[in-house]
Amino acid sequence: MAGPQARIISLEEGWNQEIKAKAIDKLEEVLNGGMESGQSSMFGPREYVSIYTVCYDMCTQRTPYNWSRELYQRHGQTIENYLTTHVVPALRDKNGQGGTILLAELQQRWTNHEIMNKWLKKFFTYLDRYYVKHHSLPTLSEAGLRCFRTHVYDEMHTETTGAILSLINEEREGRIVDKSLIKSIVELYESMGMGTLEAYDTHLEEPLLASTREFYAKKRGDWINDSTSDYLIKAEVALSEEKTRVADYLNSSSEAKILKVVETEILERVEMVLLEKESSGCRALLQNDKSEDLQRMFRLFSRLENGLNPMANILQSFIASMGADIVNRRQARLDGGEKDKNDDPKFVKSLIELHEKYLGVVRNDFSGHSLFQRALKDAFVEIVNKNVGQYTNAELMSTFCDRILKSGGEKLSESEVEDSLEKIVQLFSYLTDKDMFAEIYRNQLAKRLLSQRSTSDDAEKTMIAKLKLQCGTQFTSKMEGMLADLAVGSEQRSEFEQRRQQMDTKLDFTVQVLTTGFWPTYKSPEVTLSDDMSNCLEIFKEWHDQKHQKRKLKWIFSQGNASVRGTFGKKSYDMQVTTLQAIALSAMNDGVTRTFTELAQKLNLDEPILKPLMHSLSCGKYKVLAKTPASNKINTTDKFKANPKFTSNMRKIRIPMASLDSTVNTKKVEEDRSIAIEAAIVRIMKARKTLQHQQLLSEVLAQLSFFNPNPRVVKKRIEALIEREYLERSKDNAHVYNYLA
Repeated sequence: MAGPQARIISLEEGWNQEIKAKAIDKLEEVLNGGMESGQSSMFGPREYVSIYTVCYDMCTQRTPYNWSRELYQRHGQTIENYLTTHVVPALRDKNGQGGTILLAELQQRWTNHEIMNKWLKKFFTYLDRYYVKHHSLPTLSEAGLRCFRTHVYDEMHTETTGAILSLINEEREGRIVDKSLIKSIVELYESMGMGTLEAYDTHLEEPLLASTREFYAKKRGDWINDSTSDYLIKAEVALSEEKTRVADYLNSSSEAKILKVVETEILERVEMVLLEKESSGCRALLQNDKSEDLQRMFRLFSRLENGLNPMANILQSFIASMGADIVNRRQARLDGGEKDKNDDPKFVKSLIELHEKYLGVVRNDFSGHSLFQRALKDAFVEIVNKNVGQYTNAELMSTFCDRILKSGGEKLSESEVEDSLEKIVQLFSYLTDKDMFAEIYRNQLAKRLLSQRSTSDDAEKTMIAKLKLQCGTQFTSKMEGMLADLAVGSEQRSEFEQRRQQMDTKLDFTVQVLTTGFWPTYKSPEVTLSDDMSNCLEIFKEWHDQKHQKRKLKWIFSQGNASVRGTFGKKSYDMQVTTLQAIALSAMNDGVTRTFTELAQKLNLDEPILKPLMHSLSCGKYKVLAKTPASNKINTTDKFKANPKFTSNMRKIRIPMASLDSTVNTKKVEEDRSIAIEAAIVRIMKARKTLQHQQLLSEVLAQLSFFNPNPRVVKKRIEALIEREYLERSKDNAHVYNYLA
């Protein structure tokens, strides 16, 4: 027996009597009038299930009574009718009454629309699940959004955008606005994009960017007469507020675009004006050590593409001018009659202080940015390589190191020595003639080591390690060899001392054996020694030849030192002198008087060596020899004898003598440079086989880091290599060279 047949619901019956009467009319009534107090939901569960069931039954009846298509259409018509009848007129009515009123009405109407869309979707859920899917139609939610966009948004967005922009500008001026209201309208714009930001970008963001540009162009004009510091404080506040504004109620995608507009208007367009303001620009901030303002300037202009380049240029120019002042002060001292010496600690310390100060500025105020590091470097390359007077800055810097590292120089603690060496090496890194510094430093190091006047072996090693780190092993290999010689030599001296004590020598003496290649080249006069001295040399030579049969000894008397006891009247003195001075004093024993010529013959010394030797003994601070006639200049007609009237408050005295060798052998440096240039040319050509002249020149200049060769010198070395058949000119092009294996 068949069950009861289901009743067919007609379209009009189901729509008018059920859906419209019980759902849509009530929904519109509540949206227009508001929910009653205490009412938590528009529809109770039974009401909802009843309406849903009617919709379900109407969509599942067999054809021709399946009303899915008709219900889908009426869903859209219902929303359209509500929007055109109630929403649009209400918004038109509020337009012109003020931006906040219009936006508040739109917010309310949008909230109502979302409620209506939600309930209609619930009632017609079955349509979404089957009919919409099957026919590839917009979902009920999408259809509701499209309807709102077509009938409400498209008509009102121009007015609402204007209202939003007006409120944003009010907030920029410091007035309080309803941020939550703006945020809700922005969300509406985002929803109108149907899953994209097309509506937001086109209808709100673009006008906002234009409005922002106009607003800050006006602010720029208002602020530009302020000092640079005040202007940048306002600019930083403005950028911070814009970032906060985006976080408060705009889409995050707008942040970069808005900030870019603000940066362009208040920074980029007036950057040079701000940086070059006479009393408050970048140069003035550097001059007055305005660290906080410089940091702000760096932060702001780093936001611009290439925004830091002008700042870096100003820094370079400023440091270069400060360095030029230091150089000019040295020049003024020399012009004022001060004696030009290779020792000017005041000048070097001024350069160190300048470098230390602006290295700190670069690190702290400019975050160690590479542009500012390069500016500092370029400025100091210009300063450090600007020589004044007879002595180069390389020699002044090396002598400054000598003061620190030798006993009797600067009185510094270990940490202060370390710190001073670190700072001088930083200055050294800017020298173009590093090889010149190396030659001078090596000579002064040798002098300290041989005269045993080095304050500390550790300090010497520290300095060499710093130079090695800066320039590589090749740069310091000879210096390290010198220290190694002394370390090995101490063992040999101990061994020889045992042998010496077995021999009958009237003198206590030690010998330091040096490796020729490590040490500077010294003048070595063949002086005639006293018998006791000659005996000592023979004993050492015999011992050394037994130990090292293949080594040849060459004596360098100019670098030795001696302790001589001299008796003047009833008082004796211990005199610290050089070996040459000791030989000369030995010749003046027993009160004899000798002429300059007699001394020259007796000692077998030439005039250029004997003159400074006798000057040190008869014209210096300690006049242990009396000269006739008395004067401060040595002549070949002078006579000498021991000074019977010599007295000193100190029993132990040191008698210095002018060096017979110059601190720097310029000729040797030039020879070394020629060798280095040729080696670089051969290395490059061996790898490249064929090269044009200009390319070869560029690569040679790039390879030589210890000095800056003159292109003409490089050309001469190329010609020399062609003559020696390392290279040849191309037969087709005279400016092209070929390598000859």
